[in-house]
Amino acid sequence: MTIPGMYPVSIKGVVLREGRVLLLRNERDEWELPGGRLEIGETPEECVAREIAEEASWPVTTGPILDAWPYHIAVARKTVLIVTYGCYPDTDAAPVLSHEHKEIALIPVAGVADLRMPEGYKRSIATWSARLHTPTS
Repeated sequence: MTIPGMYPVSIKGVVLREGRVLLLRNERDEWELPGGRLEIGETPEECVAREIAEEASWPVTTGPILDAWPYHIAVARKTVLIVTYGCYPDTDAAPVLSHEHKEIALIPVAGVADLRMPEGYKRSIATWSARLHTPTS
């Protein structure tokens, strides 16, 4: 349920493995991060782990929040608040496509800029990639 004047919220995860990001192609023919809506009693961290398991059959450990922004979906004529988290894959298995999307892929991070995808997702992927590749002191 969406209250008039309020945005629905979608929790998304950036999962990187060997320089590639887990992406899904949706019904609008856009690439997107795995994720979805919170269920009652669920934390955002639990939500993103559950959604990635459902959409890709990948268990993950949820890491830090990366970004949040309103995304206007023109064809649906609605705006959704997107919240992204960095996630650590807990598997070496290939991702498995669920019934929710048209395609699933591990795309090289370097190729994300050229994809048909919201800019906020691209920004979150770049942020998580940079954090994972920055040495800690």
